[in-house]
Amino acid sequence: MDSSFVRLSLQNSQRFIPFDLSEPTLWVSMISIAFSPAVWNIVARNEYRNHTLTRKVFGGNARAACHFLAAVIFSFGMLRDVLYRHALLQQPHKLLLPQPWNTLVGGVLIIGGQALVMSSTWQLGITGTYMGDYFGILKDSRVEGFPFNVLRDPMYVGSTICFTGGAFWGERPIGLLVSLWVYLVYAIALQFEGPFTDMIYSTRAKLQAPEHYADDAEVKKRL
Repeated sequence: MDSSFVRLSLQNSQRFIPFDLSEPTLWVSMISIAFSPAVWNIVARNEYRNHTLTRKVFGGNARAACHFLAAVIFSFGMLRDVLYRHALLQQPHKLLLPQPWNTLVGGVLIIGGQALVMSSTWQLGITGTYMGDYFGILKDSRVEGFPFNVLRDPMYVGSTICFTGGAFWGERPIGLLVSLWVYLVYAIALQFEGPFTDMIYSTRAKLQAPEHYADDAEVKKRL
C-alpha cells in the first residue's frame, strides 16, 4: 500500500479522533488490556485440568486457590485501569461533545458501567466472578437476577462501558478506539470461556445423572 495514502488516511482520521501512535503508553495500555483475559484463561484451564494451584500451592484447598487467583486478576485489573488513564493523558485533547454534555455523558457511562460490574460481582460472589467453576466450585443453578436477566455478560459489557466513559470524562477521543479494542478482546475471550464453562457444567450434570453413578471414570477424572 502506498505510504502517502496511509499518511493521508491517518491525517483525515485525526480530524475526528486525534491520536499519537508514537506514544508508548498507548501501546502499553492496549497490551495490558489483552494480557489479563489471556493469562487468566490459561491459568484457569490449567487449574481445571491439573489443579496446579489447588494441589501444589494451597494443599488441596480449592477455595483458597480461587481467592488467590481472584486477588491476582483484581490487581491486574487495577493496574490496567491506571495504565489506561495514564495513556489517555498523553494523547491529544478534544471534546467529544459540547460541555456540559461531554462530562455528563462520561459520568453516566462510568456509573452505569460500574453498576453492571458491581451488581454482577454481588450476584456471582467472589468464586463465581473469578473462575471458581474451573476450580470445581460450581453453582447449583444459573444466576438469573439483575443484571443477568438483561445481559448475558454484564461484567464485560460494564467494563467496556467504563472505558468508553473514561474517554468522554478525560476528553480524549482515542479512548473510543481503545474501548473498541476492549470490546474485541472480551469478545475473543468469550469464545473460549463460554464453551469451556458450558462443558464444565454439562460434565457435572452427566456425573450426577443416575445412569452414570456407578463408574463413569472419564467424567470423574475431569472433575
